Amino acid sequence: MIGDIRIKLSDLIMTFSRVLDFVNQKVSNHHLRVAVIASAIARESGLIRQDLNDVFLASAIHDIGAFSTKEKFDALEFEMINPHVHTERGYLLVRHNKHFLNIANIIRYHHLAWSEGEGRQFNGEDVPPGAHILHLADRIEVLINRNQEVLDQRDAIRESILSRSGSTFMPELVEIFESLSLRESFWFDAASPEISRRILDTNAIPGVELNIEGLTHISRLFSNIIDYRSPFTAVHSSGVSAVATTLAQMTGFSEIELDMVKIAGYLHDVGKLAVPLEILDKPGRLTTGEFNIIKSHVYHSYRILEGVPGLETINMWGSLHHERIDGTGYPFHLKGSELPIVSRIMAVADVFTAITEDRPYRKGMNGKEALRVIEDMAGNNALDHGIVSIASAYFKHLNDVRIEAQEKAREGYLSVKLFAG
Repeated sequence: MIGDIRIKLSDLIMTFSRVLDFVNQKVSNHHLRVAVIASAIARESGLIRQDLNDVFLASAIHDIGAFSTKEKFDALEFEMINPHVHTERGYLLVRHNKHFLNIANIIRYHHLAWSEGEGRQFNGEDVPPGAHILHLADRIEVLINRNQEVLDQRDAIRESILSRSGSTFMPELVEIFESLSLRESFWFDAASPEISRRILDTNAIPGVELNIEGLTHISRLFSNIIDYRSPFTAVHSSGVSAVATTLAQMTGFSEIELDMVKIAGYLHDVGKLAVPLEILDKPGRLTTGEFNIIKSHVYHSYRILEGVPGLETINMWGSLHHERIDGTGYPFHLKGSELPIVSRIMAVADVFTAITEDRPYRKGMNGKEALRVIEDMAGNNALDHGIVSIASAYFKHLNDVRIEAQEKAREGYLSVKLFAG
């Protein structure tokens, strides 16, 4: 029997923040660097602890609405064209999560110009000061050339920011930045290779612990960020989570374990954030190199979640879903009893769900066709015979569970993805 688990929200956020920047070295640690800069400005501006926490959280995930590699690179341009598409998507993603209620509008307005005070409000709604802090911190970070000594750049960066005081940035915050910019430590912190250590020093990390219910809600949000990048995977994790949880229930797992299976299903593809959308959505046959990048996603999933204390079992259950009973899977080539039973369940749920979904290069199979595929894979000793037997015996119920979960998830996807500015 597994007891209730406790996960630090800060551990989860910092790990996920790194993952958002996995796609290219050019954006590596962008979110965490912005969080360090924003926390320094927020602290000097005299914000109370709760507001400091909110600025940190918003900074750490501020570009979650930027789905494609192009959008991520566009966000690094100091003068962005139509920046409010990804900010609105980010807002729509987090607005209903109770842990992020205070930061939804910070994310939503983090590219809103001050405009000589007009930026205090937008469409009649008050804009939180944290949004203007994040806006300033974000633009400072993108001005830092990672291939050049940071102190050699500070005068030019300071000049660029000061010249936009009142028009682009809130003057009071620019004054704070001007004072901070005189300290070498400010720049060394912003460009530090030990960025996680610097964040701990900011004293802006919320001390919230997530129980199993809170972790489920956060994991569902993360699964949306993972899946919404492509219309072909938009509801994939919801389907896998529902099928895996149902199979685990039929196998006799406890309630707390079923919650953990659900979370593992939501997070099983977190490593896909390291895979460029252009590969995920490629309509033609993948090259060997492109397929190898696809294969890397499970390795990244395992290593990403490995960095969150308390998530070890859930990580093992979710991240091994491409291993096979006969050892021909990847990336670790585990086989037989080396694979936990939930990892075997997840493998069946992933295959069953994936082959029913449309992909750029093929149409999804109907339920009965998908069942034949997993039965053939069990016959070839790739998938677990016992798990597939349960899936076969309760096929209609299992397929109905998948369809219901994915239809519900699609409603959320459409509300976010259809926003086009």
